[in-house]
Amino acid sequence: MKAIFLRIIEADDKAMALRDSIAVDVPDTRFEVETDDFAAIPRSPFAYWVSEDILTLFRSLSALREVATATVGLQSSDDFRFVALWWETPGSSGHVPFAKGGHFSPYYADVYLTVDWTDDGQEIKAFAETTPGTKHWSRNIRSAEHYFRPGLTWPRRTNGLSFRAMPAGSIFADKGPAMFVVGDEPDELLALCAIANSAPFGGLVALQLARTELAQSYEVGLIQQTPIPQLDDSARTSLVGLTRSAWALKRSLDMRTETSHAFVTPALLQLGGARLADRASAWANQLASVENELAKIRREIDEICFALYDIDGKDRRRIEEGFGAAANEASELDADESDYVPEEVEAAPLVAAMLSWSVGAVFGRFDVRLATGVRQLPTEPEPFDPLPLCSPGMLTMRDGQPVDAPPPDYPVEIPRDGILVDDVGHDRDLAAGSRRVLETVFGEDCDAVWREAAELVDAQGRDLRDWFTQSFFEYHIKRYSKSRRKAPIYWQLATPSSSYSVWLYYPRITKDTLYRVLNDYVTPKLKHEERRLIGLIQEASSNPSGDQHREIVAQESFVEELRRFQDEVARLAPLWNPNLNDGVIINFAPLWRLIPQHRTWQKECAGSWGKLRQGNYDWAHIAMHLWPERVVPKCAVDRSLAVAHGLEDVFWYEDRDRKWQPRHVEQATVEMLVKERTSAAVKDALKSLLEAPAPGIGKASKRKASRGTGARRGQVASRTSSASNRTALRSETGLAPDADLLSKVKEVIAANGEGASKADVIKATGITSGQWSIVIKVLLADGSVTQIGERRGARYHLAGGTT
Repeated sequence: MKAIFLRIIEADDKAMALRDSIAVDVPDTRFEVETDDFAAIPRSPFAYWVSEDILTLFRSLSALREVATATVGLQSSDDFRFVALWWETPGSSGHVPFAKGGHFSPYYADVYLTVDWTDDGQEIKAFAETTPGTKHWSRNIRSAEHYFRPGLTWPRRTNGLSFRAMPAGSIFADKGPAMFVVGDEPDELLALCAIANSAPFGGLVALQLARTELAQSYEVGLIQQTPIPQLDDSARTSLVGLTRSAWALKRSLDMRTETSHAFVTPALLQLGGARLADRASAWANQLASVENELAKIRREIDEICFALYDIDGKDRRRIEEGFGAAANEASELDADESDYVPEEVEAAPLVAAMLSWSVGAVFGRFDVRLATGVRQLPTEPEPFDPLPLCSPGMLTMRDGQPVDAPPPDYPVEIPRDGILVDDVGHDRDLAAGSRRVLETVFGEDCDAVWREAAELVDAQGRDLRDWFTQSFFEYHIKRYSKSRRKAPIYWQLATPSSSYSVWLYYPRITKDTLYRVLNDYVTPKLKHEERRLIGLIQEASSNPSGDQHREIVAQESFVEELRRFQDEVARLAPLWNPNLNDGVIINFAPLWRLIPQHRTWQKECAGSWGKLRQGNYDWAHIAMHLWPERVVPKCAVDRSLAVAHGLEDVFWYEDRDRKWQPRHVEQATVEMLVKERTSAAVKDALKSLLEAPAPGIGKASKRKASRGTGARRGQVASRTSSASNRTALRSETGLAPDADLLSKVKEVIAANGEGASKADVIKATGITSGQWSIVIKVLLADGSVTQIGERRGARYHLAGGTT
């Protein structure tokens, strides 16, 4: 039976187009077809515009399933738990590359996710069996027999079909299906990649959907039933060479992306130029050149494939023009597709990327010798080679592992404890370290580069120190975020105004890191600034000038911020026990009080901390560390938790039918397991943390940092000061403090027989915390008061028991 179809979908005035199509046989508008012909195309779409020649392809050519195996893979059912960005789990043998779709990117795309496959995936398999309606893990963890094979993968839902090489050693996802060939021959895979990315193959896929544009769901069944042409040796050789070239060109662009496995150096250090702006222009030109070459390769592949399919004339034009597309429809993308960021060509983001690299070089993440030419560029890998543990641009040992210490004669000093500070004059100062790296690269031109970089990244005209202090962390979080997951590796812990910051390098954090921060950095800094405050007060004498008064008030605020920061670090140090397998945000979550300068990230970390407290993430190592009394019993009812915490053999066994069953475990055994994992010091610290008042939310200071080696004068000055406080302050600043004030404080101390605390004195006298700091230092210095205990436990007594 024949049917007539009138196509007016592209017309603006559809009523007039319909009348014209009925009255006149308008080309490409009126179609008369046999309805039985729809069955020639899988799914029998109403592809009324298709010629008999195209229908013949579906009848005569082999379907892709006859030359390759296409299949979906792993569905974690809890990506937050099992999936991470590849830089979150450095050195972990349990996490493997995880191809999970991504944005449109034919031929090449970095695999930036990993999935936890420790012990052959025992934990994720156990978790899969807890999902409703699941009797065996293979329902969610599909096609496991194909894991770790080299193949092709593609995003299942994206704007445009794109196949790319999937390295050996990877696992693929349900959202990132994969296809394989017999024998895993690289050339066969590359030839198949060329055909699958060609215009005719894409057109035949689109015909099965009866549409050719907008976001599609490219399911495995759809791909498997698409016709594939026969290859002769000449065509195979050409397609393999073209695909390899396209892969190499696309990978070359990724060599400037520091979150990529292909990263070598930032774009501005790959090209020459007198100024950074000139280098940015050169990069834009190189990018355009690469894109032009890729377009040329794609045209050559299309020519070969159109010939292989024997498609020409009107059919070819319809495929190339996207005939059959529906107009004005909204598309819906997966998160990985919407994460796509176009290539950077403007000078400002390219400069920011260079500065980010310099921070990594200071921490010892990246090898500065690649930028100076001392170390040669590594050789290019093959498309299906396993991904390296570290990118070529990273500083590694001979075995490819990150370095513990720099090699001999390395030009940059590296903090082995992974700690830097924002502190002018300190040998671990982050901004100064960045400048030393750039001096190593640019030599005598560094001053000009430093000034130009500041102008390009900061429209407000601040210098680079301010950019590092106020803006870099925000930039870094965005740069190290993908697939709705944020995983910064340079952590800024700061006072609310960012007047003082400590930077931690995530791959080197340990349970001792916060103790090092406290004892080696924050406490010495606080003592230095307290001495400076006393010096300012003594210098001003009893009648300070307006400038002196403002400087004293600013320094007093700065010291108070440092004290609160010290208190927070001291509160967290006894309980923090990071484990990199938990991922960035879980490890960062307990520290949410130390990031008041970044409200958005603080809110996310605080939210994760709240969920940890509620028991939502009891699979995490830190959950067992803090709440073993809650987590251990859960292992008896959730095998995946038992696997996560090494208690599977205690609580579970496999029966004769290879089904897992819970063991009967005595309550005494459970209590013993809890006791073994419970620390009184940790519990005391946790109690102190949970009872602590909510910290203030920070606001970044807009004042300029001091260029001296002391405090940042005026950076955190108080906005107001009551008249009574001003009067008291004048008496404090004399070389001989006001006797009445000292006597009043001593009377309060004397009245507390067991010793007075700081809070006791402030409550009784009404003085400020800053005033207390000055008075008590004077009383301790002249020997009239003694101190027993430290910090919050400090108590003060009169020497000799007199006033």
